[in-house]
Amino acid sequence: MRRAGLRVRVIAGFAAGALALSATMALVSFQVVRQSLLSERERTAVRAAYYDAAIVRSGLGTQSDPDVGAVLRTLDTGENRRAVLQRRGDWYSRQADTGVTEAIPVSLQQAAAEGTPSVQRVRADGRPTLVVAVPLSRTEVFYEVDSLQELEHTLGVLTAVLTAVAISTAALGALLGWYASRYVLRPLTRVADAAQEIAGGASKYRLDPATEPDLARITTSFNHMVDELSARLERDRRFAADVSHELRSPLQTLAAAASVLERRRDQLDERTAMAAGLVSDEIARFQQLVNDLLELSRGDRPATRRPVDMPELAQQICRDRKVSTDIVTSAGSATWSVDRSRVGQLLGNLLDNAQAYGGGAVAVRLALEGESGRIEVDDEGPGVSPDDKPLIFDRFVRGRSASARADTAGTGLGLALVAQHAAAHGGTVTVLDRPGGGARFRVDLPGCVS
Repeated sequence: MRRAGLRVRVIAGFAAGALALSATMALVSFQVVRQSLLSERERTAVRAAYYDAAIVRSGLGTQSDPDVGAVLRTLDTGENRRAVLQRRGDWYSRQADTGVTEAIPVSLQQAAAEGTPSVQRVRADGRPTLVVAVPLSRTEVFYEVDSLQELEHTLGVLTAVLTAVAISTAALGALLGWYASRYVLRPLTRVADAAQEIAGGASKYRLDPATEPDLARITTSFNHMVDELSARLERDRRFAADVSHELRSPLQTLAAAASVLERRRDQLDERTAMAAGLVSDEIARFQQLVNDLLELSRGDRPATRRPVDMPELAQQICRDRKVSTDIVTSAGSATWSVDRSRVGQLLGNLLDNAQAYGGGAVAVRLALEGESGRIEVDDEGPGVSPDDKPLIFDRFVRGRSASARADTAGTGLGLALVAQHAAAHGGTVTVLDRPGGGARFRVDLPGCVS
C-alpha cells in the first residue's frame, strides 16, 4: 500500500492531536458539568421534598381523621414534581395515580419503611426521574417523584455543543497542520525547484543559506553537491571536446587517404576494393561521431533566438535529406523565435532517426499555440518499446529496433542532441506511439513568440 505523503501525515497528525485533545477536554468537561448539575438538582429536590414533608406532617397532625388528599393538594409542587403518601399500607396522591407509585423502587420503600430517608435516580416511563423518600412516622412515608427530563435535555444540548467544538477544533488543527506543513516544506520545495532548475541546465543556480538558517546545513551541502556536479560535468565536457579536437586531425588524414582509395577503387581487385569501401564508410561514421561529440560538448551554450520561418526551415531540412516536402504541415504563425542552427539540427536528427529505424518520416507537423511551439515527426516503423522510452534520449543508447538492424551506422548520439537542443530552449522532447503504428517524436519549445 502506498504510504501517504509528508504533508498529508503532518495534517493528519495535527488533526488527530487536536481531536484527541478536544475530545478529552470535552469528555472531562461534560462529566464535571453533569455531576455538578445532577448534584445541585438533587440537593434542590431534597430540600423541596423535606419542605413539603413538613407541610404534610403538620397537616396530618392537626386532625384525628385527616383528609390526606386535601393535605397533599395544599402543596405547591409545580409541573415536574409528584407527591404521594404511603399511610398504613395505603397510597394517597394529589390526583389520580398515573404510575407514580410504580416508579418508586421497592428497595427505596424498604429503606423508608425502616425510617431511613433515601434518594434514588430511576427511569419512569422512559424518562429520568429522581425519587425522594422522607419518613414521617412509623406508618407514614412521604415520597416526592421529581422529573429530570429538563436536565437531560440540557445535558443533550451540552453534548451536542461539546461535540461540535471537538469537530471544529479538529478542523482547526487540520488547518493549522496544513499551514505548518506549507511552512516546514517551503524550504524543501525551494530545494526541489533548485534541483529541477539545475536538471534543466541552470548549472549556476544556488540556494541562499541565509534564507532558512535552520536548514543552512542542507543548503550548504546542496550547493556543494551542485558545485561538484558542475565541475564534473565541465571536466567531462572539456574531455569530450579535447578528444574530439585531437581526433579530427588524424581523421582528416584518414579521410583524405580513404578518398584516394575510393577514387581508384575500380583499379583494385575485388577484395581490396571491398576493404577500401568498408574503411571509407567507417571513417565517415567516425567523423560523424566526432562531430556529434563536439556538438554535445558545446551543449551548455545558450540558444540564440531569432525570428525563423519554420515551414521554410523544415522543408529545407527535408530537401537536404531527399525527403518529400509534402509531409510538412504548419498551424498557426509561421515565424518562430528559435535558434535556427539548433532547431535545424534537431529536425535533421529526427528525420535521420526516422529514416534509419522507422522506415522513413511520414509527417512533420509544426504548430504554434500561444507562446509555445510544437514539432512532431511521425514514422511508420516498429515504434519504441515501453522499456526503451525512458532511455532513448540518453547518450550512446540505441533502442531494440535499432540494435536489431545490422545495416545502420548510427552513433547513439542523435536523439541525445535532440534532447539537448530542446533543453537549450527550455523545452522537452518525448516519444509517443503513433496512431496506426510507428513512433511519434514530439518537441515542445516554450517562448517561441518574440
